[in-house]
Amino acid sequence: MILLDSFINIFIKAAFIENMVLAYFLGMCSYLAVSKTVKTAFGLGLAVIFVLAVTMPINWVIETYLLSENGLLGMDLTFLRLILFIAVIASMVQLVEMVIEKVSPALYNSLGIFLPLITVNCAILGGSLFMVSREYNLTESIAFGLGGGFGWFLAIIAIAAIREKIKYSNVPPALRGLGMAFILTGLMGMAFMSLMGIDPAALSGN
Repeated sequence: MILLDSFINIFIKAAFIENMVLAYFLGMCSYLAVSKTVKTAFGLGLAVIFVLAVTMPINWVIETYLLSENGLLGMDLTFLRLILFIAVIASMVQLVEMVIEKVSPALYNSLGIFLPLITVNCAILGGSLFMVSREYNLTESIAFGLGGGFGWFLAIIAIAAIREKIKYSNVPPALRGLGMAFILTGLMGMAFMSLMGIDPAALSGN
C-alpha cells in the first residue's frame, strides 16, 4: 500500500505539479513545432510517454548497477552517464519510429523530422537526470517516467487544441504563429503553477 501511494504521489507530482513543459520548459522545440493540430500532437505525445516510461527504468538500472561505484564493476563510471543515457533514448526512439512508420504512415509523415528529434528532446534526457539527482528507486523511476510523459502529453494536447481554435480568432498579425503559442504556453504555465501548493500525499489521505 505504501509502495502504491508513493507511485501515485510521484506520478501526480510529475504530471501536474512539476510538469516538464510548463514548470521546467523542457522539450519546447517539438512542443511548439508539432502542436499545430491535435492529431499530430496526440501521436507525438504518446511517443514521448512510451520513450520516457521505457528509458527511465533502463537508465536507472544502468546508473545503479553499471555506473555507480557500488555497482557490479566496482568503479565510478558516472562520467559515461550522458553517453549511455542518450544511447538508450536513441534506441527507444528508433523503435518507436519504426512502429509508427509501419502502423500509421500518415502520422509518420506528418511528424516528419520531429519524431527522430525525440532523441535530443531535453525533456527525455532531463527526466533521467532528475531521476539520478533525486535518488529515485526503480518503482519511483517508473512512476516519474510515466508521470513526466503524461504531463508532456497533456501540455501538447492542450496547446494544440487551443491553437486549432484560435485559427478562427482575429489575432494581431504580429502575434500569429509562435508568438501566440508562447503567450498561451506562459498562461498555461501560470495556471499549472497554482498546483505547486498541493501536497500529493494529502490527496491520497496520508
